[in-house]
Amino acid sequence: MFFDTHCHLDMMVLKEEHQLLCEEHFTELDRIMGVIRNAGVTGVINIGACVAGTQNSVALAHRYKDVFATVGIHPCDCSSTWLDDVRSLKKFLQEIEENKIVGIGETGFDFFHQPFDKKRQEAAFRLHVELALEHKLPVIVHSRDANDQTLTVLQEYVKDGLRGVLHCFSHPAYVAEQALSWGFYIGIGGYITYPKNNELRNTVKNIPLDRLLLETDAPFLPPQQFRGKQNSPAYIPLFAHMIADMKGIQHEDFERVTTENAQRLFDVMVEKGSV
Repeated sequence: MFFDTHCHLDMMVLKEEHQLLCEEHFTELDRIMGVIRNAGVTGVINIGACVAGTQNSVALAHRYKDVFATVGIHPCDCSSTWLDDVRSLKKFLQEIEENKIVGIGETGFDFFHQPFDKKRQEAAFRLHVELALEHKLPVIVHSRDANDQTLTVLQEYVKDGLRGVLHCFSHPAYVAEQALSWGFYIGIGGYITYPKNNELRNTVKNIPLDRLLLETDAPFLPPQQFRGKQNSPAYIPLFAHMIADMKGIQHEDFERVTTENAQRLFDVMVEKGSV
């Protein structure tokens, strides 16, 4: 049993971002979900990265018992209307249980994609964190080229009980050590298989098993053997077993513990064979 804690199922079938899913898309998604389940993936968290993406996440969660939703505005989507976008997100939070919302984000900093507005990204990040605290939900943190800025913001809220995950972790070891000291989880995906990521592999060897989460970020960042193609939650076993071998852990134990980690952080429970 595996759990994909960070995926964009909607982007696997949409030709453009910021589109809403229609029945034609769901026909293809029904097929994709069958492949995912056959691979042993029993739970998927679909991440909101914009207003449309959040709406899609909720729609997916309503359609599939083994899919859960988050609400958020990706830092690269923090346009001049971001405050209005957050107000739209709050409507979904009025029915958290019905919408199967299990987290806030993804949110954070992205200083890689140009152009960007640091002040706007920070304001949006802080508001997302405050929403997470208000609703007692974990925050899904995106951080690219912003290690220290990310830690600075998170540190201010840890005392208030903030919890969450550093998604798509590819940072220096000191970032992992600090986040772990706060009780955060570390999300690792198929990019750990890339030849250049020796430093990341060394860092992951030292991350406690009970703080690791598996994720794909599908349709992005596929494992090495599928570079250049679309990623899928069905590929989780390909890199999960590699990480288990790196850490000297039996595959079955690694599967079980990482799934338990996901269920604990996001307060979800799924059974093998859920549909």
